Amino acid sequence: MSALTSVLLGMVAMASLTAMLFFLKFWRQTRDPLFLFFALAFGLDAVIRLLLGLTEVSAEMEPFFYLARLVSFALIIVAIIRKNNPGRRG
Repeated sequence: MSALTSVLLGMVAMASLTAMLFFLKFWRQTRDPLFLFFALAFGLDAVIRLLLGLTEVSAEMEPFFYLARLVSFALIIVAIIRKNNPGRRG
């Protein structure tokens, strides 16, 4: 992995961590589960990007990283569906 790739992965991890902190702040103020789900998704993304930057990814490890991203995106989808559910208030 090139040095530029590592730097860019670190920048994305930092941006995801910053987004996670903002969503945690909003969740603490409102207690809306949407913000908590988004914070968890961005926190998971930050950890995965950090691991990608620090490790040499082998063919055996690639599915782990894709699965973690899938979980992250699923958290966002679940949060949006829960928020837009007409039978649920909040």
